[in-house]
Formats: sequence, structure tokens, C-alpha cells
Amino acid sequence: MKAIYLICVLTLFSCSAKYHYNKALKKGLEVVKTSDTIRISTIDSVPVIKHDTIVYEHFYTQKDTIIMYKNIIVPKTRLETRIEYKLKRDTIKMITRVEVQKAKADGKKNKKPNYWLMLIFVCVFGGVVFIASKLVNKYL
Repeated sequence: MKAIYLICVLTLFSCSAKYHYNKALKKGLEVVKTSDTIRISTIDSVPVIKHDTIVYEHFYTQKDTIIMYKNIIVPKTRLETRIEYKLKRDTIKMITRVEVQKAKADGKKNKKPNYWLMLIFVCVFGGVVFIASKLVNKYL
């Protein structure tokens, strides 16, 4: 019975692919590098004078480019993928918060004063002062 528990515990804590890849590199694994060649053809034209006329001669040139790349892909562990997804999620949340704050700040900056409300306030204040002055004159 103890052997079954021991096997279950050992399978839960297994090594990752990255661990085995690094171990193989230490023991002498060489990464297979492959290359690919891309050929670029260009056409150049040069004016040449022949018998009082201008004739364009075409020159074809080719350039080769070699691209080197590795064939071995090491899969990511579950922990690495979780951390990567969390970073993406947090950056998206942060960007949306910043955009919302910028929109609020722009809304406050571009807010125009309400002239109708100011006019009503001045009329009411003037009416109160006028009525107060009439009442003061009446009782004095």
C-alpha cells in the first residue's frame, strides 16, 4: 500500500521538458541548425548612346541571403504559461484603466460652463437683493 502512495507522489512531481533539455545540453547535445537560401533577382537599366540614340541596356543581378534557424522547440511548463497569461491579462487591465482615466480627464478639461444656469442664478440673486432692499426700506 505504501508503494502505491509513493508511486502516486512521484508521478505528481515529475520533471519538465525544459529540465530534460538543459540536462541533454550539458551532456553534449548539439542543436540542429538548418539554413535556407533566398535568392533576390533585380533588374538594372543603364542608358547607353549608340549611333546618336539612347538605348537602355538591362543588367540582371542576383543576390543570395542565407537564413539560419534552430529546429528544436522546447515546450513551456504549465507554470510558465500561467505566468505569461497573467501578465497579458494584467497589462490589458492596466491599459484599459489608463484609457478610462484619460477619457475622464479629457471630459473635465473640455467641459464648457453652463451659461443658462449662471444667468438664472444672477436673476434669482438680483431678485432676492431687490426684495431685501424693499423690505429694509419698508421697515426703516
